[in-house]
Amino acid sequence: MDMIELRRLRAFVTVVEEGNITRAAERLFIQQPPLTRLLQGLEDELGVKLLQRLPRGVRATEAGGVLFDEARALLARAEHLTEAVRRAARGEQGHIAIGFTSSAALHPFVPNLLRRYRDILPGITTQLEEAGSGELMDALMDDRLDVAFVRSPASGIPGLTIEPVLSEPMIAALPLGHRLATDTQEPLPLTALAHEAFILYRRPAGQGLYDAILAACHRADFSPRIVQEAPRLPATLSLVGAGLGLSIVPASMRRLGGDGIVYRAIAEDALLSAPLYLALRRSQSSPIVERFRQLVAEAVYPESGQLSQQK
Repeated sequence: MDMIELRRLRAFVTVVEEGNITRAAERLFIQQPPLTRLLQGLEDELGVKLLQRLPRGVRATEAGGVLFDEARALLARAEHLTEAVRRAARGEQGHIAIGFTSSAALHPFVPNLLRRYRDILPGITTQLEEAGSGELMDALMDDRLDVAFVRSPASGIPGLTIEPVLSEPMIAALPLGHRLATDTQEPLPLTALAHEAFILYRRPAGQGLYDAILAACHRADFSPRIVQEAPRLPATLSLVGAGLGLSIVPASMRRLGGDGIVYRAIAEDALLSAPLYLALRRSQSSPIVERFRQLVAEAVYPESGQLSQQK
């Protein structure tokens, strides 16, 4: 139905509820003659008598009673539809698909943000997907994800915007009983790992962290001896716990604990950190995504609420 028909239905419902055309006109903020014309137009359109005139008012005929019930339900639905559209335009209702790497999910920032997002915007349904940075970037480009928390800056990928969120130190994960797993209070010089067996996660799964570790080792004048690669960070720690070698992981991975694993800080001069980025399509114009970006920015920079962008 178009707007004029909805207006007629609203006028009819109001008249039946009031039982009086004058009071209905006051409630609708219109004069009585235009209201009477609306009612007559509705009866002409349907070809039936809808109202019975009484000495002191009006009441619905049998056909009018049926229309009253249906019209009231339709008007309620129309109001709900209008509000739903407005909520979607404000980024308060709809759907968002969020990706994250396994290491990103372990940093308190990500689960806390998702929990806050759900509390603030309960009308948004959320789809979560965990994968490697490369897989997440592909999903973004294919429109299968709206945003993703990744560890790689992924510079040079056309069509994507990468926004820095935070950075955390990286630490050494050592097998229990390892010669370097004793003095856990002192930062570990990176050069102390020059002749150790490394377990790293495959580069496509953690490209940013993988490259950062190799670069730091090269700055320390050695190439890491990689004896094993794992598809995900948690699997890397499992191999460390089994005594197959050591690894370097984001500090938040310590939350996993792990049997047979000792964690040590790495000396600051290694310049080893694990950044976290928010990736999204540059052409993304969804108000839901923009609201999510705003929430991320407010969590990172409460004063300005602005994230810097890398394209």
